[in-house]
Amino acid sequence: MRQELLKSFKEIFGEREPELFFAPGRVNLIGEHTDYNGGHVFPCALTIGTYGAARKNGEKVLRFYSLNFKELGVIEVALENLIYDSKDDWANYPKGVIKTIKEKGYAIEEGLDMLYYGNIPNASGLSSSASVEVLTGFILKELFDFDISLIDIALISQYAENHFIGVNCGIMDQFSIAMGKKDHAIFLDTSDLSYEYAPIKLKDSKIVIACSNKKRGLGDSKYNERRQECEDALAALQKQVNIKALGELKEDEFEKFKDAIGDPIRTKRARHAVYENQRTIKAVEALKAGNIALFGELMNASHVSLRDDYEVTGIELDTLVEAAWKQEGVIGSRMTGAGFGGCTVSIVRDDCVDSFIREVGKIYEDKIGYKADFYVVEVGGGPVRL
Repeated sequence: MRQELLKSFKEIFGEREPELFFAPGRVNLIGEHTDYNGGHVFPCALTIGTYGAARKNGEKVLRFYSLNFKELGVIEVALENLIYDSKDDWANYPKGVIKTIKEKGYAIEEGLDMLYYGNIPNASGLSSSASVEVLTGFILKELFDFDISLIDIALISQYAENHFIGVNCGIMDQFSIAMGKKDHAIFLDTSDLSYEYAPIKLKDSKIVIACSNKKRGLGDSKYNERRQECEDALAALQKQVNIKALGELKEDEFEKFKDAIGDPIRTKRARHAVYENQRTIKAVEALKAGNIALFGELMNASHVSLRDDYEVTGIELDTLVEAAWKQEGVIGSRMTGAGFGGCTVSIVRDDCVDSFIREVGKIYEDKIGYKADFYVVEVGGGPVRL
């Protein structure tokens, strides 16, 4: 990979050598749509992600090039004119991070030439956009020697996505990428960013990602609508109970006060947020106790809630998960990410992985009309200089 990056960079930007970097993608094992509701999440970084080659260019210009979007060529913007522009396509993500870091008072006196290559499937739900954001922040930290923590890079990346891109995402994606630790998932309380690492000990099993290949963009999905529905439900509940976030409620407390919401759709959305948070807490306890079977059952219940109460799955993800549930050796399976397309995550016994991919793939293609892609993934660490 190093030689490919260097060769491509020199072809695009000239001979002077760049520095090389990597930031992972992530998959969330359980705890979906809880991160903006003050709940817990349980993601892990992956060994697939985004590679970057970058160098200062001595000019007041930023030049971006992606090996994933060669047809767009070099995207060039003035360092002093960082505004969202739809024609800049994917480059709006690094632009937003650079603009946000500048606004935080970090001096970027000269521009950069930056080449990106991701081996995360685009629009898959494995956080290719957050990987690009965190990678960009890490590159700036390294090249300009900024005194900035990885958690701050995660927060800056989230801010850029919220305010520059316009997607009202929570902190999970950026945090799990910035703070990834090999062979561990992150049990993160999004209400206060307290976290602990939990070893991923799946014994004789593997994590298998199935990518639906249904293209979707968070910005034009119903993601922001779901978030608003939860905020409306919270506002109604706050007239009855002293809470700052839905994640503060346990199941029995929600059932006691849910009638205050006064709207069946918002009640369903809030029920998912509350119950999913408690499922995540129980799932981490199960993993620590070595009870992989219970972890899998909670994953399955998570998908049902995302399908029925949060309504973010759709026929593609439901087909993948329901096919997975029928396969031998499947411990648990659920959609992962924002939904409306993207991926599922399954825990599958080692000796059944090949048959799982074959059978689920056939069922999916027969029903949906095009193929799903499968990835047997390993849990990786956070951003690094290569």
